Amino acid sequence: MTSGEATPPPTTGERGGWNTFPFIIATMAALTLSAGGWMSNLIVLLVQEFHIKSIDAAQITNVVYGCIFFFPVVGAILADSFLGCFSVIWISSLISLMGLILLVLSVTVNGLKPAHCLNNGTNLCATPSKIQYGVLYAALALATIGVGGTRFTLSTMGANQFANPKHQATYFNWYFITMYVASIISSTGIVYVEDNVSWSWGFGICIVTGLLGLVIFLAGSRYYCRDKPQGSPFTGPARVVIASFRKRNEGISDHNADYYYGVKGMVVAELPTNSLRFLNRAAKITEGDILPNGSIAKPWKLCSVQQVEDLKSLIKILPLWSSSILLSTPIGIQGSLSEIFFASDFLVFSKTMQITPILR
Repeated sequence: MTSGEATPPPTTGERGGWNTFPFIIATMAALTLSAGGWMSNLIVLLVQEFHIKSIDAAQITNVVYGCIFFFPVVGAILADSFLGCFSVIWISSLISLMGLILLVLSVTVNGLKPAHCLNNGTNLCATPSKIQYGVLYAALALATIGVGGTRFTLSTMGANQFANPKHQATYFNWYFITMYVASIISSTGIVYVEDNVSWSWGFGICIVTGLLGLVIFLAGSRYYCRDKPQGSPFTGPARVVIASFRKRNEGISDHNADYYYGVKGMVVAELPTNSLRFLNRAAKITEGDILPNGSIAKPWKLCSVQQVEDLKSLIKILPLWSSSILLSTPIGIQGSLSEIFFASDFLVFSKTMQITPILR
């Protein structure tokens, strides 16, 4: 997610490397258990405990899931530009815990949830008050922000611990295995506790696992290789586009000495690639572009070859990225319909169970 390049660990015995693997994976497992425990059963919570209509409950759930998939983008920008991955993860985990505590209070304290439906044959259910809605929405907002800030930022930080691409691939294999296994456990085990024991116990397990994940993550802080914030991920691509436009009348050279490779970069045999050649102008050196110390005089007129190639790589994956949006749209619609039908069936079932003792 983040745009900063991984900083290679100095040595195996120092920061980074496989020493960080147990902490990252254990944190991932605990935080996924915590998040999945309340996310998987959210629509049932809204219908059963807060007497929200099934369609409204499905809409609230859709908003929550949409924010969970959007907030990682915000978290990545904060990690790259200001705070770094480590700070974003532990702060987001703490925010998530605050949301879970509010969720526990909302289902435990009588004043923070509507009264139970009347079992007198009328099935009258009180709607939540403004205060109850406020506490519920605040809890969901905090928990959602926490999940969005940790889910993919943690994967990026874990990958940055390894300089070897093969080690990164192995890490991602175990990362996704852990995430899916923890999701299965949370959507079955914790949901079973919420439905058959109590919501307080179910959310209590979420709090414990979330707190455990935060403690494990902080315990490995001395082993992590941390990347410094490197500015907004949108600045580099924007500079390449503007620089290439400003030099649109310049010719494209076939000599590597005509291109800028960075202050510490050396002139190498490889030229910028021929794909999207018009962008190569952004890295071509013209009069007044370089200061005596080798740095760039005007950052919005000259970019490094690496920045140009990074933008080219980004453009090349846009078709794949956009196709995933088109594929995700019907999946989201199908999920919404499933949630509405499930909530409706659950509500009918609940009313039937309430009427049955009276008929007897």
